[in-house]
Amino acid sequence: MQTFTTHEDMAWIELGGGTRRKIRSYNGDIMLVEVNFDDGAVGSDHSHPHAQISYVLSGEFTYHIEGVAHTMKAGDSIVVDGGKVHGCTCLKAGTLLDIFTPMREDFVK
Repeated sequence: MQTFTTHEDMAWIELGGGTRRKIRSYNGDIMLVEVNFDDGAVGSDHSHPHAQISYVLSGEFTYHIEGVAHTMKAGDSIVVDGGKVHGCTCLKAGTLLDIFTPMREDFVK
């Protein structure tokens, strides 16, 4: 854990398929992650026990939770309860800021 994290402190992690993430800051209770998507990239449907808030920093996405789809663009946000199946498709290249609670230990291993 770092109290202060600069842009240069953390490297992009390539996830494949036109997506990459950068862990911004975290402690045992909460985590901030920047996720960048190319046009057409897909965040495959998945679930995890962590609650999540996603904020659309830029671009446009179709976000789906438990089969319900909604198009989101810069300035929009969404809450995903832990255990819910969710994912997204990037319609216009952009970036999401994801907040997880508790933090995603699987992201730092």
